[in-house]
Amino acid sequence: MALHESVLEEFGLAPLWVRRGMSAAQEQQGRMQAPVEAQPPRTPEPPAFDGPPDDDFAWFDDQPAHAPAEARREAPEPSSIQTLDWDALSEQVAACQRCRLCEKRTNTVFGVGDRSADWMLIGEAPGENEDRLGEPFVGQAGKLLDNMLHSLTLARDRNVYIANVIKCRPPGNRNPEPDEVARCEPYLQRQVALVKPKLIVALGRFAAQSLLRTEASISSLRGRVHEYEGVPVIVTYHPAYLLRSLPDKAKAWADLCLARDTWLAAGGVPSNAAK
Repeated sequence: MALHESVLEEFGLAPLWVRRGMSAAQEQQGRMQAPVEAQPPRTPEPPAFDGPPDDDFAWFDDQPAHAPAEARREAPEPSSIQTLDWDALSEQVAACQRCRLCEKRTNTVFGVGDRSADWMLIGEAPGENEDRLGEPFVGQAGKLLDNMLHSLTLARDRNVYIANVIKCRPPGNRNPEPDEVARCEPYLQRQVALVKPKLIVALGRFAAQSLLRTEASISSLRGRVHEYEGVPVIVTYHPAYLLRSLPDKAKAWADLCLARDTWLAAGGVPSNAAK
């Protein structure tokens, strides 16, 4: 697979957009009273943070996970899901009510791409745009992801399959809860079994921690080959995070180069044709 000088430009060099939200809690002094025993000072409330609106998951890719790995095993995996073909699996996801996320979704986001692709990309969960259109990575992060794929002569409609850990949008783009991950994971496991990819790329902290059942930071997971359901896994940053962190785009490109080398080592053939 030949690389060209234009590849870094195609990689999606975009303006650095940074949003910060802070608020400070203030205390008012009460009226003077008779002397009493001194009380310990109050611990100030942590600053409030308004999360990003649309498809901006994994915004803080190096933050620890809120969902311990043990909690994800609470919901048993339904054996029936592991026997479904593509059409039956898609229908079951569309009608799924296994967790509370079904209550406020507009559409489930099943996945998109070549169902026999060597490359499988897995993100966190749908954002606002994905929920509305029923397809993963369709906002600004999706455009950057398409540029990243193009740099490796890949495309979502030709030789890549893209899915999410979670098939429904969490309200307010919050992180999915452990029970939501546990109830949705069998769908992803079946997708991996049906695609039979030679390589999985985990996009963002949450996807990486969910797939690898770890709370390690994305920085410590990058640069190594992991495994999910017997398939090699490469960890990189979520495209939405890269839109706000220009220096980390070079690191993401290094991750994709490692992914390409791992794919070739697994028997991948540098060609646009599906396997």
